[in-house]
Amino acid sequence: MAQFPEDGTRDVIDGTPVVWYDGYWIRYYPPPESSLTEKKQLIEQLTKRAFHQTEDGINTPGERLDLARQCYEAETDPGRKRVNAAMLAGALFNRATDIFTNVVDLAAKGVEISNNNELMQQCAECFKEALELGENVKHYSGGEGLDEIWGEPFKAFVVPISAFYESRYIKVAQAMGEIDRMAAKMRAVANHVPGFAAVDEQIVAFAEAARRVSETMKNDPVIFQVWPRFVAAGEALYDFLPACSDYDNDELLAYMESARRLLREGKRVIEYLAGARVPMPKTSAAYLEKCDRFLALPVPG
Repeated sequence: MAQFPEDGTRDVIDGTPVVWYDGYWIRYYPPPESSLTEKKQLIEQLTKRAFHQTEDGINTPGERLDLARQCYEAETDPGRKRVNAAMLAGALFNRATDIFTNVVDLAAKGVEISNNNELMQQCAECFKEALELGENVKHYSGGEGLDEIWGEPFKAFVVPISAFYESRYIKVAQAMGEIDRMAAKMRAVANHVPGFAAVDEQIVAFAEAARRVSETMKNDPVIFQVWPRFVAAGEALYDFLPACSDYDNDELLAYMESARRLLREGKRVIEYLAGARVPMPKTSAAYLEKCDRFLALPVPG
């Protein structure tokens, strides 16, 4: 049996620093120094990322927190109340970030503020309540919530920066594993359908590019190589046209078109995973089930 490294093992592969977690070598970034300024920047980045990955309309400014709460408490329709809860969660995150930003600015001017300070306690309470409301926040695809991303700003607030970075690698490894599971099922679909042999290599290339995107920070200069490769591989997969030897067989043509739509949907799921950098179990399970139903169908003669 192959001996795998222990989680957290670091190495350099092809000149790139990497760290091993859950079966994958992941591009390694050293955590910044532990300081309030660095923590502030990290929380701001994570808050921005959370809103980028979630549904539209919930990035409520912190100064509108009281109004967001009043509307949430007054709403009785379950569907609308869920959205009001997401908007309230957004306001809470922004209020917490606003408070922490001002605390750091005061500290930079020599004002000492302890963790027991009223402002720090209010900041922690806002983060905590936003996290509790996180189950009402959906991914921008509408498929499921993203509790792990929504909880990242609060986690960065309460744990050391080095510990937060370590948790990031674990999530990236889980996302990579899910990307590979999606790609394996897409390949099974492709190998099941006449005329789809050529797309197998495109699926492999896209999954590889997606894993690279999931591990790469946006401020890393290598993104100028990683991102174009990912987009181009996705476009090639989306534009794939199968070879057909019987254009008079309407049933076969419809079957092939269904397979093509299924592969395009798989491409979108992999894009979600690469962008979120966390697993999306509900979305992934739904797609795998759809593929299994397709694979159970007989191939038209």
